[in-house]
Amino acid sequence: MNSGTVLCPGCRLPLPGHLLVSQTLSTCPACERRILVEVFPALLRPAAAAAPAETIVEEGVASCFFHPQKKAVIPCQACGRFLCALCDVDFNGTHLCPQCLEAGQTKRKITTLETHRILWDSAALSLALLPLLIWPFTLVTSPAALGCAIYSFYRPGSLVRRNRLRAYLAILMSLAQIAGWIFVFTDGPSWLLSMER
Repeated sequence: MNSGTVLCPGCRLPLPGHLLVSQTLSTCPACERRILVEVFPALLRPAAAAAPAETIVEEGVASCFFHPQKKAVIPCQACGRFLCALCDVDFNGTHLCPQCLEAGQTKRKITTLETHRILWDSAALSLALLPLLIWPFTLVTSPAALGCAIYSFYRPGSLVRRNRLRAYLAILMSLAQIAGWIFVFTDGPSWLLSMER
């Protein structure tokens, strides 16, 4: 375990290892700031050593496409290139070369590889709040905010723990805006005229 990977947010010095596993409110030994450290379990696991690539010692043995002096151990399942143990990327049980993994990421062919997530609850709240500055836009953005807020319940959330408060606020605000527009288009003008009399 390398405790130098987690820094104190106050003094930016590495935290000692016992603070990473305590899961209680602790004090930084350097700046005495009260902190709670929650780390992914993978940080505490020792890194698995990669298999070293074997050099070719006999004639007629297939070599790695990227390292001609290394022995090939497996072909890439996307392009068919022979790969040594260093170049083999095991991705969800599929063996890929680094170029195919990068191409799959840039062309979005690998659906299980996520590089970012849209936080639909934040998008919904933004759609409900920002158009209030120019209120006619709420005619379009309030149904969109309502749709984004409902859609956020069916999408995976952020890796950082979040509550659904943003989605609920967006639903309430967009429903209030929709009710306001319904009032304006149906009974609003006649109600205002009766108030003036």
